Amino acid sequence: MNEQVAISAFETARVSEMRQTLADCAASPDGAPQGLPGYFYNDPAFFDHECRTFLRDGWHCVGRADEYVEQGDYLALELLGEPLIIVRDKDEIKALSNVCRHRGMPLAEGQGNANRFVCRYHAWAYGTDGTLLRAPRMKNAGFDAKTCKLGTFPCVQRFGFVYVSLSQNPADIDVELAGLGELIGRYEPEKYVTVHSDSEVWNCNWKCLVENFMEGYHLSVVHPQTLHGYTPTGLSKKGPNGVGFTSYFANYPDNIPPRGEGAPGLSEKERHRSTLFAAFPCQVVSVAASLLVSLNIRPLSPTSIRVRWSMSVYGDSLDGDTIDQRIALWEDVNREDREKLEAMQAALGSVFATGGPLAEDDYEGTVRDFLLWIARQDAA
Repeated sequence: MNEQVAISAFETARVSEMRQTLADCAASPDGAPQGLPGYFYNDPAFFDHECRTFLRDGWHCVGRADEYVEQGDYLALELLGEPLIIVRDKDEIKALSNVCRHRGMPLAEGQGNANRFVCRYHAWAYGTDGTLLRAPRMKNAGFDAKTCKLGTFPCVQRFGFVYVSLSQNPADIDVELAGLGELIGRYEPEKYVTVHSDSEVWNCNWKCLVENFMEGYHLSVVHPQTLHGYTPTGLSKKGPNGVGFTSYFANYPDNIPPRGEGAPGLSEKERHRSTLFAAFPCQVVSVAASLLVSLNIRPLSPTSIRVRWSMSVYGDSLDGDTIDQRIALWEDVNREDREKLEAMQAALGSVFATGGPLAEDDYEGTVRDFLLWIARQDAA
């Protein structure tokens, strides 16, 4: 017991020290921004601290609304250790607890359509609104089915995305994302239709992927064949940021044609670039005139994440062959990023991974926005 107390005290002191380092990095001058030391990306105690606080309180994207069109369309997933069922129930998309109220057995797996969820342990059955419909042989006088409804979590839709928070009193998502509508609204993101999704585990910290996706500094180096021709590093420009998001523009060279017409209200500049944004903490998105790609990051451990990414298209300007080519391209892009991030993760435990200087705003200003957001959440 004394050893456990000592470990707990050490971890508490360690987290306290790291929180001060985080505040110090956030306070670095605008002209000399500094990245976090490597241990912020692999320390178990700090990861536990993140999960208990701002990760649990935050809004997490769990898919596109058009993935839940028909009554009973569902996706079972685990978010920070919490088993969930995201399901269409009449006019709503709900986030139900994926835990039977009898003995705690998970009710659903994978993705599909169901008119009810039946526990494979004792056959308790629940409706898509979470109501207990059937509990065989439960005849005790004290049993009340009304008290056995599945738990629910806050669930909202914005810009065609579905967001869930594990907090019963989360921050106002419209405050968190204020300004994002002005940035991407003319793309009409709610009208894009999902054509592909996939899920895989990456061996890196969740913050590594957010930072990587949200900076154009690496584009020409890491993606010379896949992205450099369309979105070279030198044309990257910092975009607006808000309380809970940041953005940048991956502009196309003049000799590159736009990627489809897209929505009628788009400007020529918007047709001639990809607009990338992060909705903190764990969603990163690239939206172009005809194509939208979203990566939803679910932290599993200090050094592993589950990435569920989807591709959606606007209208019918892309034929089947072109869509297949875009899917293959993004599979290559994700593979290239994953290889680099997993290699970096293995080196972040070095005593010399002390956190380096960040590049100017157009290249890594988004990384600084993310660091400042984490520091504000931690201070709160």
